[in-house]
Amino acid sequence: MSGEKRDQLVATMRQEEQNRQSGYREQALKLFPHVCGRCTRGFEGKNIRELTVHHIDHNHDNNPPDGSNWELLCIYCHDHEHSRGIQEDRIDGSSNDQQKHPSLSHSPFAALSKKLEEKT
Repeated sequence: MSGEKRDQLVATMRQEEQNRQSGYREQALKLFPHVCGRCTRGFEGKNIRELTVHHIDHNHDNNPPDGSNWELLCIYCHDHEHSRGIQEDRIDGSSNDQQKHPSLSHSPFAALSKKLEEKT
């Protein structure tokens, strides 16, 4: 695939994703109070852009009109929600769990605390 075609494909995919997100985000902001579902921080005015829609079942194509698969989370709680399993695996140092839950993240310090304990 040529570079120009690749760039065009990526731009199209990004536009489709943005359109999809803007639809359910706007709907979620109408349905729910502008409060993070985890830390309960309130949002209004300019800082409402920090409020994101989290898909409870992690399926971004599952967007029921009643919002039953959505939860409003601030950007910090949303990031934490998506890194929970990764962080637990790093602490445990269990490589078997990582195979069950593939991740694009790599941690060069996975199981570091366990290795430090072994040295002492």
